[in-house]
Amino acid sequence: MDPEEGVPPIIKVTPLQQMLASCTGAILTSLMVTPLDVVKIRLQAQHSPFLKGKCFIYSNGLMDHLCVCEEEGNKAWYKKPGFFRGTLDAFLKIIRNEGIKSLWSGLPPTLVMAVPATVIYFTCYDQLSALLRSKLGENESRIPIVAGIVARFGAVTVISPLELIRTNMQSKKFSYKELHQFVSKKVSEDGWISLWRGWAPTILRDVPFSAMYWYNYEVLKKWLCKKLGVYEPTFMINFTSGALSGSFAAVVTLPFDVVKTQKQTQLWMYECRKISAPTSTSAIMKNIVAKNGFSGLFTGLIPRLVKIAPACAIMISTYEFGKDFFQKQNAERQQY
Repeated sequence: MDPEEGVPPIIKVTPLQQMLASCTGAILTSLMVTPLDVVKIRLQAQHSPFLKGKCFIYSNGLMDHLCVCEEEGNKAWYKKPGFFRGTLDAFLKIIRNEGIKSLWSGLPPTLVMAVPATVIYFTCYDQLSALLRSKLGENESRIPIVAGIVARFGAVTVISPLELIRTNMQSKKFSYKELHQFVSKKVSEDGWISLWRGWAPTILRDVPFSAMYWYNYEVLKKWLCKKLGVYEPTFMINFTSGALSGSFAAVVTLPFDVVKTQKQTQLWMYECRKISAPTSTSAIMKNIVAKNGFSGLFTGLIPRLVKIAPACAIMISTYEFGKDFFQKQNAERQQY
């Protein structure tokens, strides 16, 4: 065995190259996964029409975004009549009647937040992993857990106030000048901490998800490499490990996802209409159990798995492929 095979790839790939790889993975993931959510929202709107002021969750495979129905009539993409009989029928009719671009309706505004968040998250994870390996050794099993927790904590903290501002900007149609006035007023009335409302339920869901995802991903990747007799993980090993580890983490953290969705809706109603102050995360959880039993915390399991599994698989395999590409480029430059 070549002695350099023990050197982690992170040393050979620069932070800028990691950022480019994660950015490419983020865009590709959103392009592949968004149509599933667009169809889901169109089916929801058909069965329960979105009235003006009603909010719904839009997912591009990278982040969940709170979107607000801000107009009457059928002009908005999510209110166009379709008369769909199911998921496949919706896909075919949207492509035939509205054009294939309609499958990515609403995507560009959400990428402004989701792509930077993903780049911060993946780059921080790899940088922290490399640092911890240099201090604790290559075989320390807790490294993915610690790096995953810290990286996700940082990404959520950076993006959380921007997402709150985006939601308000969309619902109230602020100009940039009005947006500055809104933020200044909010900070002067409620303090800087008010910009992080909704941070706690997001952390409760995303941080445990990240810890479980990265730990299981690294374990599965090593196990599959050993079973298949390869030194370096292939694209399909990364893809499979990402899908399985993402699915497991999605199931375990589903109760926090259910709570986060309700909390986001409450926060928006309070921020924009001053209707009923939002209840605490624990109170929301107790209310769900009281109304629907323990199973209520696992509502929407199948749709979440359908979204999370491919998103995790595409993102991590594309990211690893990008890093591998840059690693080979760097190796070639060193030879000349």
